[in-house]
Amino acid sequence: MATQLKPRVQCSEAEWKARQELAACYRIFAHLGWYESIYNHITVRVPGEDDAFLINPYGLLWEEVTASSLIKIDGEGNKVGDNPYPVNLAGFTQHSVFHKSLDHAHAIVHTHTPDTMAVCSSKGGLRQSNFYSCFFAGEVGYHDFEGVTVRSEEGVRLIENVGQNKVLLLRNHGPVVMGSTIYEMFLLYYMLQRACEVQVKTSAMGDPLEVSDEVIAVHQRDRDNQLTDEFGKLDFEAWTRKIDRIDSSWRD
Repeated sequence: MATQLKPRVQCSEAEWKARQELAACYRIFAHLGWYESIYNHITVRVPGEDDAFLINPYGLLWEEVTASSLIKIDGEGNKVGDNPYPVNLAGFTQHSVFHKSLDHAHAIVHTHTPDTMAVCSSKGGLRQSNFYSCFFAGEVGYHDFEGVTVRSEEGVRLIENVGQNKVLLLRNHGPVVMGSTIYEMFLLYYMLQRACEVQVKTSAMGDPLEVSDEVIAVHQRDRDNQLTDEFGKLDFEAWTRKIDRIDSSWRD
């Protein structure tokens, strides 16, 4: 992906690159329909800074987010700089605890798509019944619904329930997906969304055909043999080219 390094806001080149990639990510999610009005969040750590994060401006649709409009905040959700947009602190309450507590939580997304919410609201959760869900078997945490995620004390239970997994399904609510890079987070979410879509459709047809633990082990072994440090980067760059052809204003 050709990344414009000349910042439109006062920041380092590393932060500007992170801003452009995050803005592209918002546009990709919007293009794919994986967002809910002005709500939900994708956040990333600011490279080279211990307690700084980027989040979407509260009030903009995800298809309107640009590199410059992203808000820089500290670990408590306070704005750093003079960005005119407000921050939806209700959303960052859960993101902040993951960013602070888990090394692999560099990039985090939380959505309310109908299919992921349907799986989160079903008794069995994500079932090992399709190609995509088999990637996640045994590697998903679950957290019981406690209402709107705005209370800091819930953070302790969120961390306990996610463990070292990169996917946490908030029961009756929606998924949280994280990655050590924005590319990894994107592709993990892509596969989770697909897994949930297929599960919802399969369930409408009757009892899903479960995959055995033995086959799951082979499936995940072969998956791990294919993984690299840049997992998801080719996918992310391909979708970035797609949204760039539609509207390149996210770069500004």
